[in-house]
Amino acid sequence: MSDEEHHFESKADAGASKTYPQQAGTIRKNGYIVIKGRPCKVVEVSTSKTGKHGHAKCHFVAIDIFNGKKLEDIVPSSHNCDVPHVNRTDYQLIDISEDGFVSLLTENGNTKDDLRLPTDDNLLTQIKDGFAEGKDLVVSVMSAMGEEQICALKDIGPK
Repeated sequence: MSDEEHHFESKADAGASKTYPQQAGTIRKNGYIVIKGRPCKVVEVSTSKTGKHGHAKCHFVAIDIFNGKKLEDIVPSSHNCDVPHVNRTDYQLIDISEDGFVSLLTENGNTKDDLRLPTDDNLLTQIKDGFAEGKDLVVSVMSAMGEEQICALKDIGPK
């Protein structure tokens, strides 16, 4: 063996998959599902009876959690669907830059500067107005499949 040390720099997330399989028949309303490569929240599930040749089918109506588009999919209930790992994290808002990015404080004291302001006009005005008034704001960031977006806002009082 050689005496030199090998340094591996990893930009990956330890091989953790962005999705996990779940049987279509077990996915319920308000659950999550991947349709056309997009993470979605299920708003309606209907199951058809088994036909002459086989499988009962599940009809999913779901809304993309990042852009709000409505998507539909029909899958045999015995087959597996991809379900995204969805995480919500709260960060304290430190600053809003002119180019639409926010500066957030993480739990370990670091800053996170790679998130844009949300596209939802209502949430956007709440964040900008609250920040302009000097309130302490905590934003909830939803992340799934390598995407992140601010999805909610909490006011924890004046600074």
